[in-house]
Amino acid sequence: MKHIENLPRIIQGGMGIGVSNWRLAKSVAQCGHLGVVSGTALDSVISRRLQNGDDGGHVRRALSHFPWPEVAERVLEKYFIDGGKTASESFRLEPLPSLQMRKSLLDLIVVSNFVEVFLAKEGHDHAVGINYMEKIQLPLLPSLFGAMLAGVDYILVGAGIPLSIPGILDGLASWKTVELRLDVENNVDRSEFNFRFDPAEYAVDNQPALSRPNFLAVVSSEIVAKSLIRRASGTVEGFIIETPEAGGHNAPPRKRANADPSEPAGFGPKDIPNLERIQA
Repeated sequence: MKHIENLPRIIQGGMGIGVSNWRLAKSVAQCGHLGVVSGTALDSVISRRLQNGDDGGHVRRALSHFPWPEVAERVLEKYFIDGGKTASESFRLEPLPSLQMRKSLLDLIVVSNFVEVFLAKEGHDHAVGINYMEKIQLPLLPSLFGAMLAGVDYILVGAGIPLSIPGILDGLASWKTVELRLDVENNVDRSEFNFRFDPAEYAVDNQPALSRPNFLAVVSSEIVAKSLIRRASGTVEGFIIETPEAGGHNAPPRKRANADPSEPAGFGPKDIPNLERIQA
């Protein structure tokens, strides 16, 4: 693990779809703390902002800074409605991400993550992070790329054990093709499925420099922290420790020996993370 200068006193949580948006993250960052935007479903968030007329022109302003104008223009042409759609009109939707993802959806995911991070970082020099859930795997690689294009400072990942993310960040920073092994339920044959993403497809010649952001894993035990240090594909800069009271995507309660089966299952002393061991 490498030393991080100017550690933030407060790390603002990545709260759900559109809750920890760019405005909140920017305000927190400007106070000298780590503002964090939620990276969940940003393709839907940004496309709906455009279809609602992009009040204030913030999305369009961010898009004007996207490295490849033709990609930004395609997104605008498809989703922007001047004055916004009527209340009776439905939102235009993209299909859910899949292993063979159509190019238009990839573009939207990359652009949307760029937009949210760009707006959160606009007008100040403080650090901004973005939060993802490891269990939402299919949009993760293009999302990371979009956030890195906007100069995101920290990547926060929880809701799983993100062993492969540090190495993926290294690869994207070097414009290399990256892969994420997918967890597939009911996979009785134990076939391997991998999502591949090649950032060079966006820029064969014009490849802007990408900084590798700091990686913070959200963990709930010293066991998971130790696994990440030993087995992660790259450097882990730090941990965010969540207790059972976190109210997020907590790990399930650990089994208690000699527990009374008549008592409801719940969190116990074994579920409290040992901060001294993690710190060591």
